[in-house]
Amino acid sequence: MADVEAAKSLSSLLNGIAQIVYYNNSEITEELLKNELYSDLSQEEFKALHEKMKSLLKSIATADMDHAQLEAFLTAQTKKQGGSGVSAEQTAALSRFWKNQRVRVRESLLAQSRWEPSLKALSWRVDLQAANSRGETTDSGPVALVELELGKAGQDSEFLCLEFDEAKVNQVLKKMADIQESIDRIVHRT
Repeated sequence: MADVEAAKSLSSLLNGIAQIVYYNNSEITEELLKNELYSDLSQEEFKALHEKMKSLLKSIATADMDHAQLEAFLTAQTKKQGGSGVSAEQTAALSRFWKNQRVRVRESLLAQSRWEPSLKALSWRVDLQAANSRGETTDSGPVALVELELGKAGQDSEFLCLEFDEAKVNQVLKKMADIQESIDRIVHRT
């Protein structure tokens, strides 16, 4: 019976950590978790357990581990010496938690990494002026029209319309090529 209660407390601790770290639930605090789940532990013992579980969860979530990766990671953690490893009960709780929460944690991490407002849609066209109403042609050249749909999650979108002549299109393409070159330099350096 004590093992069942310990497993429930550990599972609740992992859920509480996820509420704080990934779901931005300000009602859950470290102090609340200690008082509700581990009132029998000293502050130092609880702090050590909390930090260990938080660190393990962050490692698992950052790597977005699949089942095989998680099993290998947890097996390696059980073999650590000097009290820094995890017990079989902790391994089981972490495995259950990740199986149930992986998708939600991943979505939360993705949402936290997005810039707001974000680009929801982009449409464009090129217009050519063939002739005016009197049948005369003009030298204005082609015009690129770009419409950007920008918005924050759960809010109405805003639309931004841009008009580019050929020189401006070339400038934008040059800037994009410069950005790609910078990204390639950074990626190949690491």
